[in-house]
Amino acid sequence: MIIVQLSDIHVGSQFQESVFEKVIQEVNELKPDAVIVTGDLTNEGLAKEYEKAKKLLARINTGKIIAISGNHDYRNTGYLLFKKHFPFETVNELGGDVVVVTIGTARPDRDEGEVGYRQNLWLERTMKKYENKIKILAMHHHLIGIPDTGSARVEVIDAGDVLRTILSTKVNLVLCGHKHRPWIWNLKELSIVNAGTAASERMRGLFENTYNIITIKNKKIHVDLKIVGGKRMRLESIVENYTRTEE
Repeated sequence: MIIVQLSDIHVGSQFQESVFEKVIQEVNELKPDAVIVTGDLTNEGLAKEYEKAKKLLARINTGKIIAISGNHDYRNTGYLLFKKHFPFETVNELGGDVVVVTIGTARPDRDEGEVGYRQNLWLERTMKKYENKIKILAMHHHLIGIPDTGSARVEVIDAGDVLRTILSTKVNLVLCGHKHRPWIWNLKELSIVNAGTAASERMRGLFENTYNIITIKNKKIHVDLKIVGGKRMRLESIVENYTRTEE
């Protein structure tokens, strides 16, 4: 199974349309089983941005597109438009014993994220139903701090509660966006994967637009980083070859 993670497209003032045209071409060549977009499809949550984002994503040939809202999508009451243009299911059972569960971390007019008690309780109950499946959790804000992102602040204010739930229910993979910085943390059986920005001008780390390619075979998960228009590499190589950048 192949899953592509796109994130932080930012259709609007930051958007590089020629870059995203290349993304569409590359992803279509992969023929993924699903595409997960982990938030910030738009830059200001405006109607014209949503309309353009929907048209662009509709050109991706995949079995399923799972889109999650980000803090930029929530601007200007954009959360109402998100529900209109990108209706979604919180639980997505894919073939090959894989389930993708999504949670919303964005809140109106706030940059930081929050899961909340009720949603965290729901997450725990939901994940326990899928003990024999590969469990993927997708969200916008990152749970653990990432190097070179300009702030030590953890963006999910109740991250500790969420991490406890994730570990206790044996989630295999968490997909996050938000910081435009590709990275991976491996915590025993859990991998927390952060995506770079697929098409925004605001790039961090590699200073190139990127997305992630997740391959699942024989219940093993492998994550590659793909530079748009460039090479494909193991995401772990970014961590192994880390060199501090100055911003």
